[in-house]
Amino acid sequence: MPNEAANQEQSFLIDLLRATYQNQEIYPILQHNLSKLNENLALILRKWVSDRFAQEPAIAINLARVLIKLSTIIQEFEQGNPASNLEIAIAGYESVLQVCTHEAFPTEWDIVQQALVTAYQQRQQILSRTIGELREQTVQTQGQINTLTEQLQEELQQAKLQVNDLKTTITQLKQEVISSESTQEITSLIAELKELKQRQIRVEQVTATAHTLPKVEQFNTAIFYDIENLTMGRSNPNLNFSLKQIQTNLGNTSLVNKIAIQCAYADWSDSRLRLLKNEIQELGIEAIQIFDYSHKRNAADMQLAIDVMELAQSRPTLQVFVIVSGDGAFAALAKKLHEYGKTVIGCAYEGQINRVLKSVCDRFIPIPTPQAKIEEIPINQVNSDSSLNDDILVLTKKALQELKQNLEHLNQLKQGGIHIPQIHKILREKIPCFDQTREKHGEKLTNFLKKVIEGTDICLSIENNKLVLREILTIGSTGSSNRNSTGVTDSSSNFKEIVVAGKS
Repeated sequence: MPNEAANQEQSFLIDLLRATYQNQEIYPILQHNLSKLNENLALILRKWVSDRFAQEPAIAINLARVLIKLSTIIQEFEQGNPASNLEIAIAGYESVLQVCTHEAFPTEWDIVQQALVTAYQQRQQILSRTIGELREQTVQTQGQINTLTEQLQEELQQAKLQVNDLKTTITQLKQEVISSESTQEITSLIAELKELKQRQIRVEQVTATAHTLPKVEQFNTAIFYDIENLTMGRSNPNLNFSLKQIQTNLGNTSLVNKIAIQCAYADWSDSRLRLLKNEIQELGIEAIQIFDYSHKRNAADMQLAIDVMELAQSRPTLQVFVIVSGDGAFAALAKKLHEYGKTVIGCAYEGQINRVLKSVCDRFIPIPTPQAKIEEIPINQVNSDSSLNDDILVLTKKALQELKQNLEHLNQLKQGGIHIPQIHKILREKIPCFDQTREKHGEKLTNFLKKVIEGTDICLSIENNKLVLREILTIGSTGSSNRNSTGVTDSSSNFKEIVVAGKS
């Protein structure tokens, strides 16, 4: 049962944290639970720690220090799956950065940064070894196919020679037919000839099948995403674009075979970029953290260019480099890649790509310019006589209620709400022609949503223009609400398990 397994893994995580806090031996616990050291534990760790930081800020720094110690132990643990151990350690380090900022806790921040650098390098080494093993297996498979093809061709040639010999023999026998015995011999030879012809047909079919086997594809492509360019700046980022659609469009080109490396450069500590997290993970894109120490806009561009040139020299199998950015500064990078014999594909918004960059790219793939973000319109009084189409009203209400079935969206609704621009994006994905249908009735998005959520447990927060669960706003000054909470506290540590029973 998935829920039971998740609860067991969460209990295992809490036991590890408690043992670390109490300075117990961690290795014996890890050795007896090797099957639980997987990437799912890394996801549970991120979620659990994030919830505890939000619910109990008073113990956040103590929990962060315990988490640093545990992550270091797991990173150095040599048993189990090294890749999974590394992902758990990285999840712990990255979670610590939520509370250990450079300004507030410089010592812990520096320790985590150094640990992350080592962990990222180890992850890159594991990935390189895996790619090397796959490449070796590919070469072996191709060699086996070539050997089988040669054997079939030799057998086909032999069959053709035998057929020719039999034809010659039959011709001679026909000329020498003088008795019934000769006739029987000819009949036997004719039957043998037919059998050989059928054999020849089968061999030709097998040979044709061998020639039509799909060619082994090579991992020849590296994609580099300039997230700041895609979001049109960092002051008011526009997230109405699809990385999945960009990847699909690239896959449709004849130049791209298989994608070996994908890197997205941004200051991922910016909470507004969390909306891209699921898509980044789903597409297998590595998020490259840019801390931007110099406070200049080109920090990500510089790191991107350095990584591209390093890969161009160290990975001869990478022949296609995709730069997802319209920044003209990358024109020089594209020219340098041409000197190394590499193919360069540009990918950017059609009206915002530098013309020099576009001219030096071997192929340019345009990205549809995203719609402008919906303005955060203050909540006004809704006219009672405004008419709405019942179908779009029902569909929108259903889509909003379905948000509670998604764990991530449910947590957002409970812990501060979901921004109206994100709600707008979700509705456009769920309901075809959403904007056209809604706008026919002259309703602004905020007013329209206010009508949809009337009588539901979802409401619109006036303070930050977000959709939140109504029960979150109805909690009184005494802390009571329509939910019952019971806390179970372990006296030997600073950890608290909160059990919440809501209305069904």
